[in-house]
Amino acid sequence: MAIKIRLARGGSKKRPFYRIVAADSRMPRDGRYIEKLGTYNPLLPKDSEERVKMDMERVQYWLGEGAQPTDRISRMLEAAGVLNKKERNNPKKAAPGKKAVERAEEKAAKAAEAAEAPAEDTEEQAAE
Repeated sequence: MAIKIRLARGGSKKRPFYRIVAADSRMPRDGRYIEKLGTYNPLLPKDSEERVKMDMERVQYWLGEGAQPTDRISRMLEAAGVLNKKERNNPKKAAPGKKAVERAEEKAAKAAEAAEAPAEDTEEQAAE
């Protein structure tokens, strides 16, 4: 059985509230879970202690049993100092598209031409 430590959503519409749970990965997001490990309230300010509450002993137990945290939970555990920080890198996401690259090249070419033209005019005026 593959165990995941993940968020289970609660709360009403536009007022999210999450339980941090250990659940079988085949169960639905808000469905049956094995154990509640904590809570997460994204509506509270980021510096609030009430925003993320976790039972660290039970989280450590489930990690020891082979449970895999989701990306959001692993970020919370990294912030708490339980997990080592992972290197995240997606260079393709930040790269501009083809049209943006073409526009940038055209703009650079126009800027280079504009920079050369006044320089030639000043050289001619200096020679006179």
